[in-house]
Formats: sequence, structure tokens, C-alpha cells
Amino acid sequence: MRKLCIAAIAALFVLASCKKEAQQPVVKTDSVAKDSVAACKANADKKEFVMYEMSELASLMEQMYAENLQLKDRITKGRPVGEFPKHIVKIHSAAMTDPSENDAFFKEQAARFIAAQEQIYKDPANAQKHFNDGVTACIKCHEGKCEGPIPRIKKLYIK
Repeated sequence: MRKLCIAAIAALFVLASCKKEAQQPVVKTDSVAKDSVAACKANADKKEFVMYEMSELASLMEQMYAENLQLKDRITKGRPVGEFPKHIVKIHSAAMTDPSENDAFFKEQAARFIAAQEQIYKDPANAQKHFNDGVTACIKCHEGKCEGPIPRIKKLYIK
């Protein structure tokens, strides 16, 4: 029993010392390696991590996307569409990442989107058509402004 305890302690000691050696960084001694390590450290000190923060409009669009997924589900299942979400009209006043993008083209496309969304609730018998018109308005705007989300938006179409 005594020999087993001594062997276990010795094994723990050996393992502990191995871990310490593995954690020590290997530094090359040639001048190129030293210069590159110094340059990396200098750049790391200069760079500051900046957390991405969505603009008010981007956040609103994410919210509208999620709500339209739910609306699509209600329309396809023949359930009542509910009431028009009034916060959608904030699309005209929400702060953009680049304020210069809030031009006549954007305003026209936003108005088309809002009109199509309102029609869903005013004319629920043709909700699918009005819903798809709203999706088309989103795509038309994004074709002229920011193409990135277009594949995602296209998934909203009701076939």
C-alpha cells in the first residue's frame, strides 16, 4: 500500500512537471524570428477590439424579418394575420449605418414595403400576394443598397 502511494505521488509529480514544460513557448534565436515576434507584439498593442453594433435600421430590419417569418407561417396555415405592426413605419426615421443611404430610392422602396405590409392586414383574403409584394420591395431596395441579405430575404417568399 505504501509503495502504491509513493508511485502515485511520483507519477503526479512527473505529470505536473511535464505540463509546465509544454506550456513554455519556444522562441527561435535567429534575428528574423525575434523581429517578427516583436512586430506582432507591437501590432497587438496598437489594435483595439471594437464590438460591432447594429444601426437602428439594421436592428429594425432584423425584427421585421423575424416577424415576417411568423406572418408567413400564419398565412400559409390559413390563420388570422393579426394587426399591422405600427413600428414598421419607423423604417423612415431609423438611424442608418450610413446616413447618406437615406435617399429618394430608399424612401420609395420603404414606402412600397409599408404599403404591401398594410395591405396584408387590410385585405387578408389576398395576404399571400401582398406578403410577396412586400418581400419583392425588400429585394428591390437591397439590390440597390446592400445585396448581402438578398438570399435570406428570398426565403420569405410564399410559393
